[in-house]
Amino acid sequence: MPPARFKSISLDANDHQALADWWCAALGYVRREPPAGEEWPPEWPVAIYDPSGQGPLIWINPVPERKSVKNRMHLDLWGNAEELLALGARMVRRRDAERDWDVLADPEGNELCVFTPPPEPAVRPSVR
Repeated sequence: MPPARFKSISLDANDHQALADWWCAALGYVRREPPAGEEWPPEWPVAIYDPSGQGPLIWINPVPERKSVKNRMHLDLWGNAEELLALGARMVRRRDAERDWDVLADPEGNELCVFTPPPEPAVRPSVR
């Protein structure tokens, strides 16, 4: 067994509530709800998840400092850069002859690379 295994992704944000909403819209994620009859304080980190169960849990953590340098780690996504730009992402670098992906930044400047989704596999008709 390896010494570690993947648990979740964490992103820092000045406005963690707004950034959680942005990532939910971008990825089709939803916020994790508190147990029935309870509320989480608004200053707590926000957990978002893929309702299909395929994607990783993402924590959006409140921090006081603004992002100031390039990320050392970033997200690679299959997706549509133009749709993410319409949601409020910013283009950092367009794909070109050297790179077949776009580099975008979320509303707080966290970089992400957006790749064209692979073609859907052909569905073979069932034989009866």
